Formats: sequence, structure tokens, C-alpha cells
Amino acid sequence: MPAHIAIIMDGNGRWARARHRPRVFGHAQGVKTVRRVVEGASQIGVKCLTLYSFSTENWTRPKAEIAALFNLLREYVESDLDTLHEKNVRVRILGSRSGLSSDLLQLIQRVEETTQNNTAFNLNIAFNYGGRDELLRAAARAVADGQDLTKTSEAEFAKYLDTAGLPDADLVIRTSGEKRISNFLLWQAAYAEFVFTDVLWPDFGLSDLESAIADFNRRERRFGNLDQSEVA
Repeated sequence: MPAHIAIIMDGNGRWARARHRPRVFGHAQGVKTVRRVVEGASQIGVKCLTLYSFSTENWTRPKAEIAALFNLLREYVESDLDTLHEKNVRVRILGSRSGLSSDLLQLIQRVEETTQNNTAFNLNIAFNYGGRDELLRAAARAVADGQDLTKTSEAEFAKYLDTAGLPDADLVIRTSGEKRISNFLLWQAAYAEFVFTDVLWPDFGLSDLESAIADFNRRERRFGNLDQSEVA
């Protein structure tokens, strides 16, 4: 089982458009998929799951859609926090706090503080997140902490990332048929295996997750080394 699975949740808008519904309807269905996948991943033994929900580039979308996405995050956290806490799930919101409203910042603080000692499952929601932005913020924190970046090791620098203390991503899944990383976990996915599926996020289910894991397990991860058959 991959120690850390990350998912780029893509296709909500296309799913809604195919049904002649507004994009917001697709995002709402996507939240239902989040619940289904989080529960399923925990049941099959995944220990760490990161979901890409809103990127730093998504601010260019229509204001109404942005407001809807923010409201969906509020609704998900407020309605599911007690259940996640009871199931010993630790929740982290990865990403920049810049531009977020005070009530949303308070909600993020509440969910992280409430679940900070939970150990059964790590759920990370990448919200207002960008990989390049994370690296810049991590570098700034390291410098403020007195680190000399010319001498800092990778392990030391990783302590300043949003994912500090978590394993790097083993498997990155992207739904909807797109085949790009979109500024997601640039540091943590350095040696991840990628699985691209045509399934739109609202239709993604446990069987799709298990299929991606099966694909992952058929691969040989070399981390820069030679295939064993190539070793003289």
C-alpha cells in the first residue's frame, strides 16, 4: 500500500456541463466523492491522503465560483469534523493563508487544533495551494529561523514544508484525463508514480482508487537507480 496517495481532483465542471447543470453543481457532487474516497481509502489501509481542492491559480476563476468553492470547504469541515475526529483522523489544510477571510482562517485553525493528536489517518486538503508558493514560503520560514539555505540538507528543509512530518507522495492520481501536475506537491512528488484516469472526479470511486493502487504495485520504483536486470 502506498504510504501517501495524492489526488488532483479534476473534472467537476465537465461532469456538470454534461448534465446541463452549473459548475457549482459539479463541485458539490465532488464533495460527496471526497467523503466516499476518504472513507474508502481509510478502510483499505491508506494512511495518508492529500486532495488538491483549490490552487493559487484558481483565483482567476469567476468570483461566484470561488465563493462557492470556499463555502463547500466550510460546509465539509463543519459537517464532517466531529465524524473525522471520532475516527481518529488528523486533518491539515495545506497552502497559503493569504487572501482567506477571517472566519475561514478560524475554521482552519479549529479543525487542525481539534484533530492534531489523531493518529489513524492523515487527511490533507490542499486549499489555496501551489507548489511553487509552498517552496517560497518554506524558504522564507527557514531563513527566518536562521537557516543557511546554502548548507541546509533536504531533510532539514522539508521540515518547513506544509507537509512537515509526513512521507513524500508515493502515488499521484489525476482524474478527468488531463496529464499534468498543475503545480501540485512539486517537492513531495519528486519520485512519485503517476496514474491518469479519464474518470471525472464526481464519478471516482473506491474501485478506481484500488485500480490505481494495483497499477502502482505493478511498477518498479528505482529512485534513480538501475533496474536490477541492468546491474552487472
